[in-house]
Amino acid sequence: MKGRIEGGETSKAGLKGHGANRGLAILDLVFRVVAGLSTLASSIAMGTTNETLPFFTQFIRFRAEYSDLPTFTFFVIANAIVTGYLVLSLALSIVHIIRSGAKGTRIFLVILDTAALGLLTAAASAAAAIVYLAHKGNTSANWFAICQQFNSFCQRTSGSLIGSFVAIVLFILLILMSGVAISRR
Repeated sequence: MKGRIEGGETSKAGLKGHGANRGLAILDLVFRVVAGLSTLASSIAMGTTNETLPFFTQFIRFRAEYSDLPTFTFFVIANAIVTGYLVLSLALSIVHIIRSGAKGTRIFLVILDTAALGLLTAAASAAAAIVYLAHKGNTSANWFAICQQFNSFCQRTSGSLIGSFVAIVLFILLILMSGVAISRR
């Protein structure tokens, strides 16, 4: 009888760890969905950013578009790639909910998540530098701040950066959670 109780306790302890991994897998899925929506919104916000201002007459106009700056184009493409990756990775995230003991696929996701994090960080950081110059300018290089004239353009580009940096934080949490889930085995 004593052996049966100990055996039951052992199996309950195993289920407890199994439940914790399932909880991490559900949180992983939620973070992936939120990060995907965040990068999608960032990509759309930056990709649709443009503003036209009249200059003296209605025939002469100044225009600012995201595609005028290669850094912003890189930002839109990188966010779109990461969004696509996050959509595709949802399938493996669902597999981890069903089979919380899957280790190989979790390692595979950690590698891909790290690559996506690097791409997204590079794009968001480069775009942040341009947005900073648009807001503040650089008098040493004779670069003037354009945000006093192109206010809507600057607001949209700044807002799209927020979504990317939220996704960066979520990727860091995803990688840490995957590391914890892998180490539990």
